[in-house]
Amino acid sequence: MPEGANIEIAHHLQEGHEHSSGKSERRERALEIVEGFLLALVAIATAWSGYQAAKWDGREAELYGKSSRIRLTAEGLQTRGGQEQLYDAQTVNSWLEAEVTGKTAVARVYAGRIRPEVRPAFRAWVKTDPVHNPNAPVGPIQMPQYRNRLLARSAELRAEASAVFDEGTTARERGDRYVRVTVLLATVLFLIALSQRFDLLGVRLGLFGVALVLIVISAYWIASYPRI
Repeated sequence: MPEGANIEIAHHLQEGHEHSSGKSERRERALEIVEGFLLALVAIATAWSGYQAAKWDGREAELYGKSSRIRLTAEGLQTRGGQEQLYDAQTVNSWLEAEVTGKTAVARVYAGRIRPEVRPAFRAWVKTDPVHNPNAPVGPIQMPQYRNRLLARSAELRAEASAVFDEGTTARERGDRYVRVTVLLATVLFLIALSQRFDLLGVRLGLFGVALVLIVISAYWIASYPRI
């Protein structure tokens, strides 16, 4: 084969190699640009996710504290309401004893000491003739007309405290979700950083593909989760 032909073949091979090398460099450059854009996006998403996780943690603490304060108030009212119930029972027992022993004047005194909110139940109970009727209720407390404002308010506050506590639990769960997103975004950063250590374009593209799938999942979660 003539020497000139060999030179021409070598020249064509070199041109092909330079062309292939140029295409590879352009691909790597494009991949680096996309990786840089993705890193910026991940940084923003991580900051937002961390911010929301912190906000929900604060909301959780606020609601749990509020629930505790309400429950303490409810317990105080329950104690006072129980003391009133004890007073009602003692007063009625003293009235009943005076009636049974024929001490009418004393019975009137005890009847006058019945608390105002208990008087409707007391009158209804007296109509059942508890002195002579063995089937009569044991006291006004057993009557449907009986009311104890403090105990009723205590029950309302306990229900409110439970509802607020449940809200705090929901806030904690939402904060945990944002923490999970933050961890997933950290994985994305790791994969991108790892891919940049490989010279093989195929390996870099594979790791980049996995990172891209994870960032899409993270973005979907962030868009669907409640925000403060």
